[in-house]
Amino acid sequence: MSTEIPKTIKAIQVDKAGGPEVNVLREIPTPVPKDDELLIKVEWTGVNYIDNYFRSGLYPKQFPYTVGQDAVGIVVTLPKNTSTSSVKINIGDKVWTTAGNSFAEYLVAPRDRIALLPKEIDSKDGVSLATQGLTALYLLKESYPAKKGDWVLVRSAAGGVGLILTQIAKHFSVNVIATVSSESKVELVKQNGADHVLLSSDSSESNIKKILELTGGEGVHGVYDGVGKDTWEENFEIVRRKGTIVTYGNASGPVPEFSPLRLSAKALKVTRPTLFAIVKTQQEWDEYTSELVEITKKANIKYAVHKIYNFTAEDVAQAQRDISSRGTTGKLLIKVSSE
Repeated sequence: MSTEIPKTIKAIQVDKAGGPEVNVLREIPTPVPKDDELLIKVEWTGVNYIDNYFRSGLYPKQFPYTVGQDAVGIVVTLPKNTSTSSVKINIGDKVWTTAGNSFAEYLVAPRDRIALLPKEIDSKDGVSLATQGLTALYLLKESYPAKKGDWVLVRSAAGGVGLILTQIAKHFSVNVIATVSSESKVELVKQNGADHVLLSSDSSESNIKKILELTGGEGVHGVYDGVGKDTWEENFEIVRRKGTIVTYGNASGPVPEFSPLRLSAKALKVTRPTLFAIVKTQQEWDEYTSELVEITKKANIKYAVHKIYNFTAEDVAQAQRDISSRGTTGKLLIKVSSE
């Protein structure tokens, strides 16, 4: 790999709130790392629902900004400051990161958001490890800590997070009921470990009845819901007494406001986590990333790829439309550069 750092790079940026068409490929100055940051030459990045939330204005973002949340690439420069991490990083190492600004030929990343990618794990899979893998792991470990024998519901189980979440849940010996949007996704989710798969296109009454039947009339211990508005009301019906509703995404729109008194009948818990609030400190980052890598190798986690897109404004826009359609399975990848 050439160690010469260019003065300018290509990046996908957004100047104003709008649809996928506001993505622009332009030349920008190469980012300069701060004392606690590294410079990384990006090989792969991926599309996430949150890209659409920022672009549309649902989540506030200062314009212009460079798109992207996760990446795999090669370390080009090291931080000047000493790191508290127990993991040593060297120039030339292949790493994965959730640093953001990843739809670019180079990015800067804080040292506390960098993890080594073992040679046994494919570079493309490293992108899935970052945002989706860590999300799946924290949902199962902290948002609702699923125990052996528990019953959980995984919504949108054929999506990037859903497929990983299902596999890790089975690694933890958890009973998984999954929902998918079409018949074409049922077999894929079963192959990834789901015990029972229901169609979200079926009536809510039908699915509530099936979930209660499967759980002996009690309901699931926890529901992991990245759909949002469309499934919100159903969650209250299918979670058992003292159960937990985890709402972690807004694929169908944000959940409506509700009174805390709504929780009292079954003493329910509702949580709305985010990756950066759960995995915040260097110690948490090191623990989560090392555990995820170990689970990936030990349980042979499969990281599905829906499609690989080119590093162009047109392909990025199409990828964002595709992920919004809820018709995708697995990760949507952008190939930025060759190894």
